[in-house]
Amino acid sequence: MTTLEDDARALLATGPLCDSCLGRPFADRSFGLTNAERGRALRTTIALADDADYDPDDPDACWVCEGYCGTFDAIADTIVAELDGVGFETYQVGTKVPPLVEENERLLREDAALEPDSGESLKREMNREVGRRVGAKTGTEVDFDRPDVLAVIDLEGFDPLDVLESGAAAEVTSHAVDVQINPAFVYGRYRKLERDIPQTEWPCRECGGSGIQLGDDGEEPCDYCGGSGYMYETSVEQTVRPHVVDAMDGDEGTFHGAGREDVDARMLEAGRPFVLEVKRPRNRDPDPAALEREINEAAAGSVEVAGLRLATYEMVERVKEHDASKHYRADVEFSEPIDETAFEDALAELRGTTVEQDTPQRVDHRRAALTRERTVYDIDGDLSEPTRAEVRIHGEGGLYVKELVSSDDGRTEPSLAGLLGTDAEVTALDVTGVEGETEPFELEEYFRDEPRADEE
Repeated sequence: MTTLEDDARALLATGPLCDSCLGRPFADRSFGLTNAERGRALRTTIALADDADYDPDDPDACWVCEGYCGTFDAIADTIVAELDGVGFETYQVGTKVPPLVEENERLLREDAALEPDSGESLKREMNREVGRRVGAKTGTEVDFDRPDVLAVIDLEGFDPLDVLESGAAAEVTSHAVDVQINPAFVYGRYRKLERDIPQTEWPCRECGGSGIQLGDDGEEPCDYCGGSGYMYETSVEQTVRPHVVDAMDGDEGTFHGAGREDVDARMLEAGRPFVLEVKRPRNRDPDPAALEREINEAAAGSVEVAGLRLATYEMVERVKEHDASKHYRADVEFSEPIDETAFEDALAELRGTTVEQDTPQRVDHRRAALTRERTVYDIDGDLSEPTRAEVRIHGEGGLYVKELVSSDDGRTEPSLAGLLGTDAEVTALDVTGVEGETEPFELEEYFRDEPRADEE
């Protein structure tokens, strides 16, 4: 059975090796040492055992890494320079190793009669050693799951011998480093205080959002949207997004809402949860309270946001997938006078029942033709006059409220119109609550910041 010293001698017999490449096959020995320290110790041990002059390593002569192990500092300096002006708390480093160097690593172990997977790879050492230097220079921490920034090193993007010849002034071309800034997220709730404002931007269906149509004299402003490119002048997304993207110095933003209300419905009370995802943010730590004030002042009463918090990326899935129930207030108009007792009886029959709803006619052009079962948790109301009423509904997420009232030509059963035996129509609708079915949307594990004093 060979000893550690025998294996080291066999490795050195393959040709000139730097300390890192000599130590890397023994990376699983003696925790707390770098591979270069392991290689230096083995080289020293052999020199002492042979009573021979110590022959220090020469990275630019190493036949395995071809000098790359001598460029850790230069690569880290380049990454730090590329991240100048970017705010981040966590990072990760990845490496693309040239195929020839990977082949050299395989041959080194094969020629020394070592197991092919002994120790660790150059890729892993490069990631760790460069990453350790980046963390020390920036005061940030490594995160292997979801880092704020990811730096990918392409070793084929530079000549390591040129870097080694430069000495203390060594630099690596920025083309060899691809810095990726992961998105940042801001959570909040929005209130839509005016009607006819969609949640997200709504491109014109006639011009496809271009704002242009072809006329007799060539291109001209679209008649349908007035040249704006949009069906509506603004949206909740267009109200919120620019301020958040600007505050985080990002490139663009994407709005994610916990469902959506109809364009003609208001969103009141505590509001609807949303997340604004910002791509390539240079500032991940804006002041949520100041941002909230800025948005609300600019919206001038049409839209309001509240409870802005810096969130984790998991909050996007939570907002989009978390089961939620909804509260509504509807103004209802009947085609015939309604007796108050019949009205109360109809509400009592709907209260707590599960209704079957075929996809409504108003949305069947964009929704699959399905029959959905949804529960009416609670419903009550008041007749203001024989043909008008206010109805308040608490329903399971996905309940079509307008159709619960109107029946949608019998596509919803039972319905208020069906039970009363007369046509009924929602003339104004407000969403007054969006809440999690079993737990709230706002759990602390989904936030990156501490709750503000005004939220406690």
